[in-house]
Amino acid sequence: MNPAYSVILFTTASGAGYGLLALLGLTSTSVGQSPSLGFAIVAMVIALGLITIGLLSSTMHLGHPERAWRALSQWKTSWLSREGVAAIVSYPFALAFGVTWAGLYTAPDAVAPLGFITAALSLVTVFTTGKIYATLKTIRAWHQPLTVPVYLFFALASGSSLHLALSALFGRDPGAIAPVALIALVTLAFLKFLYWRAIDAAPREHTMANATGLGANVRQWEVPHTTKNFVQREMGFVVARRHASRLRGLFFIVLLCAGLLELAASLIPMLSLAGFVLMFIAAWVERWLFFAQGEHVVTLFYGNAQA
Repeated sequence: MNPAYSVILFTTASGAGYGLLALLGLTSTSVGQSPSLGFAIVAMVIALGLITIGLLSSTMHLGHPERAWRALSQWKTSWLSREGVAAIVSYPFALAFGVTWAGLYTAPDAVAPLGFITAALSLVTVFTTGKIYATLKTIRAWHQPLTVPVYLFFALASGSSLHLALSALFGRDPGAIAPVALIALVTLAFLKFLYWRAIDAAPREHTMANATGLGANVRQWEVPHTTKNFVQREMGFVVARRHASRLRGLFFIVLLCAGLLELAASLIPMLSLAGFVLMFIAAWVERWLFFAQGEHVVTLFYGNAQA
């Protein structure tokens, strides 16, 4: 697939936003109202801002962005529609949680339940985003069990990394977020290793023979077009194996550096800012490669022997 930067921005920005929002909600269930008004407001504005930027950027990938609202009507069958519904439902709870957690409205008994609901809805929304890709049987690299867990742990890893950076800026003790960030990062690296290993070893079962149902001896006599069309440009993008290997290596190196900086942040808190920057770079590299390696079955009809 041709990696669309609007979709890469959507999945990375909204993932970090929802991850941060989920962690803020979960920590509030034990800590309660935020002791720092400034930290609470900035954290909520950044979380909701990243989510909003991500969602708006996703509509730019549509041919008619003004019709995006129609996708919400298919929630019974479409994971894309369910993602939109989950995102919309999460907004009022997130706003109510932010107002009470920051202390702008005094309701200490409501902080914990609103925080839990906000965290749950945030993770559900990320889950639905991952399911959009995991349920596409036409793209072998995405249609496998590790796609959704990778999306979830990317959100937690990037969200916790952002939380550490904000804590450093406001001179706050990150508390349990520091070990959560490292656990999420290590788990993410392990899951991504297993994911790439799985898609490399998976058999390329999509062929012209089973696509047409005409038997094993069928072959393409002539391609449909003499020049590239929209489908070929969007669905037929291929990243060279050597480039994919280098990008995978770069991802793990940057992720390792981010983890080391987060460890060192216990001594020098401001290093967590650099850790978040590296985490975001790692997310961008991984997400670009995720889309670039998604080979659609439609490429069979444009000359590919397997997909």
